Amino acid sequence: MIKEEVTGTNWNSILLGEILLFRLLGRLVYEPLSKEWLENLIDEDVFDDVPFSEDQRETALGLELLKKWSDNNKKELTDASFDDLRADNFRLFVGVNLVLAPLWESVHFTESRLVFQERTLQVRDWYRRFGLEPEKLHKEPDDHIGLEMIFISHLAGLALQAFENQDDEKFGKLIEAQRQFLSEHLLEWGPEWCFQVLEHTKTDFYLGIGHLILGALHEIAGKHDIQLKVTR
Repeated sequence: MIKEEVTGTNWNSILLGEILLFRLLGRLVYEPLSKEWLENLIDEDVFDDVPFSEDQRETALGLELLKKWSDNNKKELTDASFDDLRADNFRLFVGVNLVLAPLWESVHFTESRLVFQERTLQVRDWYRRFGLEPEKLHKEPDDHIGLEMIFISHLAGLALQAFENQDDEKFGKLIEAQRQFLSEHLLEWGPEWCFQVLEHTKTDFYLGIGHLILGALHEIAGKHDIQLKVTR
């Protein structure tokens, strides 16, 4: 049977929320920006019911902005609107001389702002240990914030399966793995990345994403009893 300290928490609900939310958040920043993909987000009403962190102020603000963006483009995502998003995406994540909100963890921890550094290899090892391999292995840094959030969703799925199978030992190891990865990686730089997006974006879409992800990081830190380091 699942141990008393495990049953004292509604892990089924928590883990299901993590699976759904962090998979969505990962896709929002990892998927290549295209008009077709954005139209699918609008058509599927993905921002109408986001689980897990609905009580967070940042999450509520992010959802408000994203729903506003979605409603404004419901009839048609015009070429002009798409061009605005594409320009914002380029400014934030690609840049010409300086990337305003780098998507890769290693850039935030090296003075030279390089990718494929030690932290990239550490993250890659985490993925391998738990059966996740990025599609663009060796072609793209593994420590992309979108991939790290998808990995949290992946770990949550494995933990939920262990919970449902009443495998106490495996469940405990997977919850601890989540806490460790969050503490050593995603929560170490994710909030600062969100602040960079919020500071520099010029569109409601990315402003909403910045707030939504920041709220999710606050919430998951609380669920796993992790002290979130917020520098602003």
